[in-house]
Amino acid sequence: MQSLVDAIRQQGVILPGGFLKVDGLVNHQLLPGLTREMGVRFAELFAPLRPNKILTIEVSGIAPAIATAMELNVPMVYARKKKPLTMKEPAFTASSVSRTKGGNVDLFVSSEFLGPEDRVVIIDDFLASGGTLRALTGMIELSGATLLGLGCVVEKQFESGREHLADLGVPIHTLANIVRMSEEGGILVEVGR
Repeated sequence: MQSLVDAIRQQGVILPGGFLKVDGLVNHQLLPGLTREMGVRFAELFAPLRPNKILTIEVSGIAPAIATAMELNVPMVYARKKKPLTMKEPAFTASSVSRTKGGNVDLFVSSEFLGPEDRVVIIDDFLASGGTLRALTGMIELSGATLLGLGCVVEKQFESGREHLADLGVPIHTLANIVRMSEEGGILVEVGR
């Protein structure tokens, strides 16, 4: 998605510790036209698989996931990071390491919204090491649903997440691919794969 690549080139900032700050595009502020374009592109990629549900994680995955769900006209479910008192039991749970949060994050999805009849595509903001996506796929497995594919807005290719998820045997699509980045050398970004 060339418009996303251009936006990352213009607004992306490399922070110490290997973090890519794109919160003016995805993580804090949203650009409605760009977000809609993300949803359209993911819908084009995943519509042939006939998903009936999109799964993501709060908070940063919600915008691209809802845009995709709207294009596909299917429900979107997001994994909660704190289990609300109102969540119906049983709940599917998983734990993931979050570099940006600095530790483990527990995830919860109600069995009310994910089950054996569901054909699920996961949409998230970043594909880095693959840990969060692995946690979400574990919840899909616990629910008895079928995982159809993974879509991420930005892939940090050099963190090898795609390779760590290859055993899932599903398509992995990204919209922008960070080939390399460093404070000295800047960001080398290309259209996703």
